[in-house]
Amino acid sequence: MASSRKVIPIAPAAGTSDDGEQFVSMYQKQATIYPRAVKGWFATWRWVFVWLTQLVFYGVPWLQWGGRQAVLFDLEAQRFYIFGLLLYPQDLIFLAALLVLSALALFFFTAVAGRLWCGYTCPQTVYTEIFMWAERKIEGDRIARMRLDQGPWGVNKILRKGAKQGVWLAIALITGFSFVGYFTPIRELAAAAVALDMSAWNAFWVLFYGAATYGNAGFLREQMCKYMCPYARFQSALIDKDSLVIAYDAGRGDPRGSRSKKTNAAAQGLGDCIDCTLCVQVCPTGIDIRNGLQNECIGCAACIDVCDDVMDKMGYAKGLIRYSTENGVVNGWTRLQMFKRALRPRVLVYGAVLSAASIAFAASVAMRSPFKFDVVKDRGALARVVEDGTVENVYRIQIMNRTEAPQTYRVAASGIDGLEVVAMPASAGPAAVASMSVSLRLPFAVAQGLAGRSVPVVFEVTGVEPNAGSGADTRAIQFEKSTFFIPR
Repeated sequence: MASSRKVIPIAPAAGTSDDGEQFVSMYQKQATIYPRAVKGWFATWRWVFVWLTQLVFYGVPWLQWGGRQAVLFDLEAQRFYIFGLLLYPQDLIFLAALLVLSALALFFFTAVAGRLWCGYTCPQTVYTEIFMWAERKIEGDRIARMRLDQGPWGVNKILRKGAKQGVWLAIALITGFSFVGYFTPIRELAAAAVALDMSAWNAFWVLFYGAATYGNAGFLREQMCKYMCPYARFQSALIDKDSLVIAYDAGRGDPRGSRSKKTNAAAQGLGDCIDCTLCVQVCPTGIDIRNGLQNECIGCAACIDVCDDVMDKMGYAKGLIRYSTENGVVNGWTRLQMFKRALRPRVLVYGAVLSAASIAFAASVAMRSPFKFDVVKDRGALARVVEDGTVENVYRIQIMNRTEAPQTYRVAASGIDGLEVVAMPASAGPAAVASMSVSLRLPFAVAQGLAGRSVPVVFEVTGVEPNAGSGADTRAIQFEKSTFFIPR
């Protein structure tokens, strides 16, 4: 007898569950965001910072300082020039200190004012703004771009899309060229580019950085901020209810509803928000700020500008969307009250640590020695006996000139009574390394009592710069420890 089997029907899941939750495919195509152009106070400030950052980035490599490029990181020669400051790879401790300062500044300013860095000066934001400006000039504003993308391919669409891509590529290549100009003298790089004689290594980095700019600002855009930037992930740990953020005043704006300018909103039980969704249309990351602060919000304040414009046209008070704190919005605090809350213990600790670290960093750079030297003992002969029983040890001293002027160095040593130094003054050219052989000699009478021992000695190198007035000007003194070996 054939056994009957129970068949369980399997049907595809519907778009929503029984409790109303919507299912979204993890493989859903990213929706294109078409930010609307906006004008206003904060939009003007964004463009001010765009101009400032780009003038610095594009202009600094062309500046000259003392006959050379003002800022140049010469990796081949292992010399890093920052205006009057000359650094060697051994000075990377300053870079580490600078990174620590940047992290402390990030904690401090985020705790006080949220993601202002992201909204105004982050390279991703800056170049996205530049690329979108070019896009609007060629393809039009939001509606025009949407119609162009949805329409069929034709001469108009090909010309506009081609022109846009051409402008993007030009901006990206100029950016890549300027970036490489910080590592290769930019005037030489420009001459080589005009002559089509650029080295393969330089050409690679120009194209690589240009491609990164082209892809990030032209195509990835908000996806960089949403999915790749780590800052958005830990801002929730840095921002609290007293941090200055972009906030929607729900108590004033809700209930939302469209209406004409002549409508009495209070009589109809409506808030000030007319539900025009312009705040969503201008957002470069496509969020609705009315749903509260979100990780995707970069603090660009485009929604504030457009909302203030709408409020002004409707005859309502501005500030429905504004820079404020969560406690300030809930409690209706004034700016003075919010400022007082900004000076909370957490911020004061961040500020104190940042100030102390900044002062220490500035002092260490200002007090940095104009030279550095290393002592290496001659391993070919640890010690030898010369005339009259004098014991001699030979050392090799390498001196790095950290200035861009010729320097002369004198060597002395101490640690043993009667120790004699046999060395001629060494000279080093600008940003050069001098190497010299130094002999230390100990009289027989003193060496006899120290036979078979390695005695600590201290080398003293004095940097001397000729001075027309006094004959010599002592610039700095550096010390380095070593040992003096006396054979049995």
